[in-house]
Amino acid sequence: MPRGRTPVRLAVPSPAGDGDVDTWVLLPDEPATGDGGRIPVLLSIHGGPMTQYADAWFDEFRLWAGAGYAVVWCNPHGSTGYTQDRVRSIRSPLAETAPGTGWGGIDADDVLAALDGALAAFDRLDRDRVGVLGGSYGGYLTSWLAAHHSARFAAACSERAVNNLESLDWSSDAAGWFGHELGRSLLDAPEEYRRMSPLHHVRGIDVPMLILHSEDDLRCPVEQADALFVALRLLGRPVEYWRFPEEGHGMSRDGSPRHRVQRAQIILDFFGRHLGGRRPEEVPAG
Repeated sequence: MPRGRTPVRLAVPSPAGDGDVDTWVLLPDEPATGDGGRIPVLLSIHGGPMTQYADAWFDEFRLWAGAGYAVVWCNPHGSTGYTQDRVRSIRSPLAETAPGTGWGGIDADDVLAALDGALAAFDRLDRDRVGVLGGSYGGYLTSWLAAHHSARFAAACSERAVNNLESLDWSSDAAGWFGHELGRSLLDAPEEYRRMSPLHHVRGIDVPMLILHSEDDLRCPVEQADALFVALRLLGRPVEYWRFPEEGHGMSRDGSPRHRVQRAQIILDFFGRHLGGRRPEEVPAG
């Protein structure tokens, strides 16, 4: 296959019926060997949620494509770049104004629709070897999808994630902000924060999980990762956990070079073991 591929854009109809979900697929330069030439897939979910992916060059996507993966990404409901109604569509259904589906609603449905669209468009993609990963809100949706749709994935990597909205609303440097984002405050609707928290659906996670978090993360404090890790260990589920000292929420972009390289190696090693992509030559010591 030629190097330097251009991402292929797909217009995937949203399950909401209000338009398409912009979706992109980056095919690998050289697919990993095995499984009759079928290509393992990494489904990446952006943070925010009020931000957006594009077809611009992104180092991580190119790294994963270089390791033999097809990379799929999209802009689900809640992303910017569409209309205000679509941005607000993931507010809580209990919101007094502009109620929506809540986090883990139409946004999760859109991500799965984008994945299905990519699998349908490229018959060489291996639906039995799909990994999902994301950071921050993308980590939230990764944990959520792992809890509700484990059968769709062979492995998952949840990074700097929101796993417990109840505790996050007190501990984050954005404490109290989620009441504005979701349309109901924790004080008024604690049961709604529990409903939307992946931690309270943890028994549904039955897929190998990699958890990455920075110890000095103020936006999503490290207790978010600790809680998910402890719960999965208590349930006897396959989970690996790496904590990065002296790093903050944006470690993957502005962290120390040593930790950024280590993180990239950890991710490739984890998915290489579970999906069959090429693993790094040097794996960091535990």
